[in-house]
Amino acid sequence: MKKIFYNWREKLWVTPAIYSFLAILLSIAFFYVDLLLVQQYQEFIPDILLTNVQLAQTIMGALAGALLTMTTFTFSTILVVLTMYSSQFSPRTLKNFVHDRLTWRVLGVFLGGFIYNTLSLMFMRDALYTHDVISTFVGIVIAFFCLSTFAYFIHHIATNVQVEKLIQELEEDAERIIDSYGGKQQQEMEIESEWNPDGFVETITAENDGYIQFLYFDKLTDYAVEHNLEVELFHGIGSYVHEQTALFRVYQREQDEIDLHRFITIGTERTTDQDLDFAIQKMVEVALRAISPGINDPNTANGIIIRIGRLLGKVSHLETGTITITDDQQKDRIRYPFFTFDQFLYLTFHQLIHYGKEDVSVVAAIFEALTNTAQISKSARHEAIWETQLHVLEHLEGSPFKRLDRRFIQGKLDALAQAMDRRPVLLSDYLLDEKA
Repeated sequence: MKKIFYNWREKLWVTPAIYSFLAILLSIAFFYVDLLLVQQYQEFIPDILLTNVQLAQTIMGALAGALLTMTTFTFSTILVVLTMYSSQFSPRTLKNFVHDRLTWRVLGVFLGGFIYNTLSLMFMRDALYTHDVISTFVGIVIAFFCLSTFAYFIHHIATNVQVEKLIQELEEDAERIIDSYGGKQQQEMEIESEWNPDGFVETITAENDGYIQFLYFDKLTDYAVEHNLEVELFHGIGSYVHEQTALFRVYQREQDEIDLHRFITIGTERTTDQDLDFAIQKMVEVALRAISPGINDPNTANGIIIRIGRLLGKVSHLETGTITITDDQQKDRIRYPFFTFDQFLYLTFHQLIHYGKEDVSVVAAIFEALTNTAQISKSARHEAIWETQLHVLEHLEGSPFKRLDRRFIQGKLDALAQAMDRRPVLLSDYLLDEKA
């Protein structure tokens, strides 16, 4: 059931379709109210709420046209924002706007208003009514609600297109995933424990091509306990697999027919539901786009890089490497290939330093981010952070930074060394072009 809900949540047309269906039911309901109840209780209904059929047809025709125009304008606005997200931020950030529930609720409200007034206009016939109707008043109320929704939508768009708002959303996505993994590790995960499975071996392959988007750890563990299985996963979340790629290796005491595909979701694109690497990658891509000559906004990139440093500090408290999930009796059930912290650091900074090494502010921001990571992280992670620092410095070999630039960067290196209680690296050992 959860997997079905997850797949439906990814389909953008569901929300407008629900609102449209509710509008159809509402129009039919008020058709019968006008037909069967209004004349019977007309003395209890204020006259201002009632209109005759001719006036109702005029008003509803005008409202239907106006709401269709507003729907078209709203849809055009959404397309403009999507284009801006793709060109100025990153194509990977489109989902942050596309899956914004408010956006599709607004579109659903307009569609629902148009459908209600159009259907009510179709029901409004002189041959059916010898009395006034109330459907028109309901249509006017819906139109006012659509108008207020449109005003709020403009405010929402104006707020969401700001880069700071997007960066905050990306950071919150990454923090949510980190906290989720942290909670699971405290409850039921062991790191690099002994893995000695026993029983009949069966390999389960992928049914289609795509990225591993979601893995239902809890349900898979319960299923393994119920059927007395030990399950080893070959690929982590975010990995791309082809059809017939091996996904699971299952060890079972008795050879029974089992189905593990329902515990994994494979789709055509990566998501940030459980994919921590992708969540950080989206922030990195926005920073890279800001560094690019076409955008030329290094200050935005620097702010993102420093935020990434804080996130990496939180990541350092996660146990990385191969993870074993146990049941209530501490019996090993699931073997999962988690990332290593060293690899995560490299994948985060290797593109940033490659494209930003000629900008002294970007280089300084990278070292400041590493300092933030070192201050938050466990001491066991300091060696990986130190190696990442050396990797960044290797990219700077021969860079023609001026004297004050070098002094500025050296200050960042000194702060990083102090955070890890080590002797600082001398920038002069790497910047060999002393004549610059």
